[in-house]
Amino acid sequence: MTYSIEFKTSAKRQLAKLHKAIALRLQTQIEALAQEPRPQGHRKLKRFENPYRIRVGDYRVIYEIHDDVLQVLVVKVGPRRDIYCTD
Repeated sequence: MTYSIEFKTSAKRQLAKLHKAIALRLQTQIEALAQEPRPQGHRKLKRFENPYRIRVGDYRVIYEIHDDVLQVLVVKVGPRRDIYCTD
């Protein structure tokens, strides 16, 4: 099973603002979520209902898994110090 990868508009903007090398590393890890949405090292965020996170160096990707429609929705992308702030 392959999941489709979708981005919230805000997550696309956050990724575009990052340095190209960092954005490429993050993009590679995000694309890997299509094959394995729960990779080794992922964490379910406790204070939210559905979001998970993966670490890529000092950066985090917050995403939701929708198993019923085989979709991974990227919600937030950014450095650890900024990523857990609520909107």
